[in-house]
Formats: sequence, structure tokens, C-alpha cells
Amino acid sequence: MKIGIIREEKNPPDSRVPLNPVQCRRLMENHPIEIVVAPAPTRCFKDEEYSAEGIKMQTDLTDCDVLMGVKEVPPSALIPDKIYFFFSHTIKEQPYNRHLLQTILKKNIQLIDYEVLTNDNRQRLIAFGVFAGMVGAHNGVMTYGRRTGDFELARMNSFFDYAAAKAAYAKMKLPAFRTVLTGTGRVASGAASVLEDMGIRRVTPTDYLNNSYEEAVFTQLACGDYVARRDGKDFENVDFYENPGEFKSIFLPYARRSDLMINGIYWDNAAPAFFSKEEMRQPDFGIKVIADVTCDIAPVASIPATIKASTIADPIFGYDPATGREAAPHQSHIIDMMTIDNLPNELPRDASTAFGQQFTDHIIGALLEKENNPIIQRASITKNGKLGPYFKYLTEYVNKFA
Repeated sequence: MKIGIIREEKNPPDSRVPLNPVQCRRLMENHPIEIVVAPAPTRCFKDEEYSAEGIKMQTDLTDCDVLMGVKEVPPSALIPDKIYFFFSHTIKEQPYNRHLLQTILKKNIQLIDYEVLTNDNRQRLIAFGVFAGMVGAHNGVMTYGRRTGDFELARMNSFFDYAAAKAAYAKMKLPAFRTVLTGTGRVASGAASVLEDMGIRRVTPTDYLNNSYEEAVFTQLACGDYVARRDGKDFENVDFYENPGEFKSIFLPYARRSDLMINGIYWDNAAPAFFSKEEMRQPDFGIKVIADVTCDIAPVASIPATIKASTIADPIFGYDPATGREAAPHQSHIIDMMTIDNLPNELPRDASTAFGQQFTDHIIGALLEKENNPIIQRASITKNGKLGPYFKYLTEYVNKFA
């Protein structure tokens, strides 16, 4: 099997890689595969680093069996009749990638989406989520510092790696402010680890709502802390996952007591938003900065102020609750929004190395097996010019405007 690592062509550019140079060499040493890499000047691991590990640089990848990237591949760059790995952002019927999925089907491509590579218990096997949460928390605190002028924190992408960022945290002196973190998965766990590394004290949701503090604190909310059944029945996780439309938000007390919100949940389109635009206009709505790592774009979103994704080059915009429109950030009547949708790219070497290790541990063996490996089958959005067996629900989505 010949695997090619493609050049990332989506804008804004992404410098992450699915496999670092050492991982490529070790995979070739331990498996019957050849790996080649398309030259690219913007990668966090330079072409010379791959060459130093004996990895061949190859511009034309048409002779590869499998092509691996990170972000969506522009439709015009897709090579027909190949197996592709990348994050397609199509499984929630995102309208901006409908044409991409239509083109993948027309070009007879087997699309294996990292987001749906799961084990038999449907748990994800590979993700950048921890690093998205880490950078999201860092950027949220950074934005709060910029807004208030109380402290300065450099951008995560200015540090060589996370060890360098931690060294900077040790020198910071933070004022008293309150942060609410939503979620308990990879993203939220990454965010919580950064907040703790900054020296921000973790408190329980009950204490957070009921107590005052003279130091920086945060609380982390599980699903049962921010949603409840509309009919008043007891909350159960499985019930919420299976019937999200039967629930309402009970988040508003936290919005009234928080300065900063870091949103790290996986949101189902049928689930309730944390709060409404109208509630954001109320005088007691306390949140001044929202770091939305989830980054679903309104109006179908858990946060109605996420009206666009921001970028690493321009990470912050303001949301005016009075008008529902974008405004200049850092104003007293404005909520500052940090909604970068490729956050791990601010910590690309660490994130890429961890991601490649997950691929090595969980995916390469499945890929090398014969047909119908369950891991690969569950993650194949398309195959043989048709939607995969687990993605027939996308039929109407791909046929619209086809």
C-alpha cells in the first residue's frame, strides 16, 4: 500500500499533519507500506525533517492508494478513485460542504472521515479534540486579558510547544474572574488542564453558583448541569443523547455568574441552545467573553452569538446583543467572541504528534486488513460512488442542488 500525505490547500492554511516524520519512518519499518509526502512550505514539520527520516518527497500523488490530509480538500484537487482520510465536516449536513461531498461521490472516492473512526462501542479512536480545548481555553483567557487590560498573555501560536506555554503560565498573576467550562469529553478535558496549569482554581457547579471568590475560579459542567427534560422527569445521559429535542436549557444561572465561557461540548442540532439572543440582551447576563471551541455557526448552534468562525490571523470579533450583529470587540456593551475552527493549528507540532500516534495505535492495522474491517466501514462516508451504509441519512443532503 502506498500512502501519500497531501499538501493542505484549504484557506485559511493549516500547518498540522496526520503523521510526523518519525511516525512515517516507523510505520514503514513495521508495516508493508510506503509513505510519500507532497512538498509544502507551511507545515509545522518541514520537508527537510521528512527527508531526514528517509521519507520521499513527491509532488504528484496519483500513484498512491491512500491520501491523508487534515482539513477538507478543495473539490478541484480531489484525485478520482482513491481512498482519502480527512475531516470532511459533512456528517451534520453542513451546507457549505455539500458540493465537496457531491464531488467525492462523482469521483468514486472512498472518504474515511477521522471524526467517525470508532471502536465497537462507538467511541472515537482519533481526534485533535484535546488540543482544540487546550488552545481554546488559552485563547479565552487571553481574550479576557485583552478586554480588561488586567494581564497579558501571548498567543498560543507564539510558543514553540505547550511546555513553553506552561513556563509562561507559571509567571502569570491572574486577577479574580469566573469561568464556566461546558462539556466532559476530550475538548473540555484539554481546556480544564490548561485552566489548572494557569493556576485557576476548580470549584463545583454548586459552589460556583452560591459562593463568591477573591481569586480566579472555574467550574466544569456536565450535560445534567445545563439541560433538563421539558416534562420535568429526571435527567439521564442516555436519554439526552437519544432525545435531545426533549430537553431545555437550564444554563442561565451560570451565564449570570460568569465572566468567561468556554464551550467544549459536542452539540446535536436538535439540542437546545445554552441561551437565546433575547437572554443575552438582559442586564444580568454576565458573560463578557465566549471561547466557542464547539463552533457551530448560528442559527443552528449552541451559542447564538457564534455568527461566524474567526481565524488564527484574526481570532476575536465582537457581538452586539442589541443588534445581533458583529461589532468591534473589547467594548463594554459588546461580548467578545473567539470562534477559531482550527484551534489545534496553534499548537501544531504537539497536536500532530498525538494525532499520528492515535493513527498508528488504532487505525493503520484496520486499514491494512481486507475488505469490511468494521472500523473502516463505520467511518466510510462514501465508497464505490455511493454513501456508506452508516451514512444513508445524507441522501437528501447530497441530492439537493446536485
